Amino acid sequence: MYEIETLDLALVAERSELLKVSAIDQLAVNTIRFLAVDAIEKANSGHPGLPMGGAAMAYVLWSRFLKHCPADPAWPNRDRFVLSAGHGSMLLYALLHLSGYDLSLDDLKNFRQWDSKTPGHPEYGRTPGVETTTGPLGQGFANAVGMALGERRLAAEFNRPGYPIVDHYTYVYAGDGCLMEGIAAEAASLAGHLKLGKLICLYDDNGISIDGSTKIAFTEDVGKRFAAYGWQVLKVADGNDLEAVARAIEEARRDSARPSLIMVRTVIGFGAPNKQGRAVVHGAPLGAEELRLSKEQLCWPLEPTFYVPEAVRSHFARLQEGWLRAKAEWEAVFAEYRRAYPDLARRWEAWHSGKPPASLFDDPALWEVPQKAAATRSVSGQVMQVVAARMPNLIGGSADLSSSTMTYLHGAGDFQADNPAGNNIHFGVREHAMAAILAGLTLHGGFRCFGSTFLVFCDYMKPAVRMAALMALPVIYIFTHDSIAVGEDGPTHQPVEHLANLRSIPNLHVFRPADGRETVAAWLHALRRTGGPTALILTRQELPQLEETGPAALRGGYVLRREGGHKLDLIIMATGSEVAPALEAQRRLQEKGFSVRLVSLPCWELFREQDEAYRAAVLPPQVEKRLAVEAALPMGWEIFTGAAGRIIGLHGFGASAPGELLMEKMGFSAEHIVAVALEMLEG
Repeated sequence: MYEIETLDLALVAERSELLKVSAIDQLAVNTIRFLAVDAIEKANSGHPGLPMGGAAMAYVLWSRFLKHCPADPAWPNRDRFVLSAGHGSMLLYALLHLSGYDLSLDDLKNFRQWDSKTPGHPEYGRTPGVETTTGPLGQGFANAVGMALGERRLAAEFNRPGYPIVDHYTYVYAGDGCLMEGIAAEAASLAGHLKLGKLICLYDDNGISIDGSTKIAFTEDVGKRFAAYGWQVLKVADGNDLEAVARAIEEARRDSARPSLIMVRTVIGFGAPNKQGRAVVHGAPLGAEELRLSKEQLCWPLEPTFYVPEAVRSHFARLQEGWLRAKAEWEAVFAEYRRAYPDLARRWEAWHSGKPPASLFDDPALWEVPQKAAATRSVSGQVMQVVAARMPNLIGGSADLSSSTMTYLHGAGDFQADNPAGNNIHFGVREHAMAAILAGLTLHGGFRCFGSTFLVFCDYMKPAVRMAALMALPVIYIFTHDSIAVGEDGPTHQPVEHLANLRSIPNLHVFRPADGRETVAAWLHALRRTGGPTALILTRQELPQLEETGPAALRGGYVLRREGGHKLDLIIMATGSEVAPALEAQRRLQEKGFSVRLVSLPCWELFREQDEAYRAAVLPPQVEKRLAVEAALPMGWEIFTGAAGRIIGLHGFGASAPGELLMEKMGFSAEHIVAVALEMLEG
């Protein structure tokens, strides 16, 4: 085994010549490899195959092309790097550490441990320099499409001749698994259509998946597929040939009209003599003996672990100086830009503040809802126009349903390859990619994003909605056609379990308004919320505008109509379209001499965030007779009804019939609510 004192540029020079790599580059690549391997070995958990096989191409990108600033990870004009194959997290952590981010050797040694800055998969907000949370394969790829879209949109809005204040690339590192996932196909197709030329994917084409060779399930011609999507496709025969990788990246950057896929042939677990090129090296530590052999194979000392040669430290320190200069040059340009275009500079700051203008919440036009019956999707569409007029960075679209979800922003233009200044994004029938692209667009910065489809199709979006909630991104999801009242389209289009599904996602606020004013409240809450996504659940059918609704809905739950008399006999709770029949049921029960309170609970999560005194005032603990009404799977209502309560909900699928008839037949009429209430009151 080599001693540390002799591990210098001269020692690796001979091997470097064979690999056609400079000595310092080879030393740096192996430093990345063994920082990763040592961390995985210490944790006795992790994925060494990707960092060992992909270290060379990742190093080329980071050392020669990536424009970033470790001293300011949030610099707006930085290039974005997304490790879509998030299981290879130690590759990213090693690069971040060497590049000078706030990630120490001790942090690397704490890989996959409690409360560490180096979790098993990269997590946005936990580790400086991590642009997005990845791990579920393909999600990061679609996030990257959103980031590239954001760069294009901001450049169209703010760049002026001589002032390219928005000019950066989005790089994504993807593996075979990422490109097998359907979300990658959806996102790649849209990226090609939109000609996102500053999106470059480094494809770690190692031919190995967890179960073995990709030949057992993945034999398509990936290059031809991406070429058909409208991508430039480049190939590198040897992932350890740094110059070939560099030439491919340069060629990709020269093509401004197409996103680029660089297919880099690598060897998974490169350097591990008994495991490289095999599935066994994908997701388990090398083990002491194989680690020893690997370090011997690549001229690396066995001890100490987590070794970084001083030459590599100095090399990355020089790189940091260049990154700092790039940021300083941009800041100088932006200072001149501020003098030349003060209005644009103020707009830039407003767009990047992450907050709606205060004037929006005082706009009386928001509350000018129809006094006649109206679908909440229609009121939402009306509110969106008011919001967009005051928030020109509101951007989003639908999965080919904007005319049904009422989410088209009038006068805002369509985002297309030849019109990057538009705010309406046509995602096509690509719900999963839509949700992940919105997350990437939000992560990029500068926008408030929304996406829409029918509630029943949120199933297609669930993984990306969950990731947005995990990352605390304030994306707004607009789900319409919210119940069996969809009617004649039948059970394939009638959501049943979907509310319970969405409510099960931590940090997602699910808001199902009962009428126009509650819809306004839902939008205001979604816009004010900066720590997580909000789902608006809206009707296709018209609902009456109720007299008692309004800003009180901003607390998530409130007493819509109080009981008569001093003793409270029963509390009825409802959301959305079921509030109106519940209100009628309460009136009839009051006429029968019972003291009944009606509570609207449009957003459970928001209501549960209120203080205990308020919640107790709305739902007095001593009142055990409680009846919940919602045209959905009743799961979850137990937290409000308690053991003595009852729930009128759905326990099966709907049917094809007029919506009004379905609601009556399946128990969501005032008559049925009264009947169940009487059983509780008189039983």
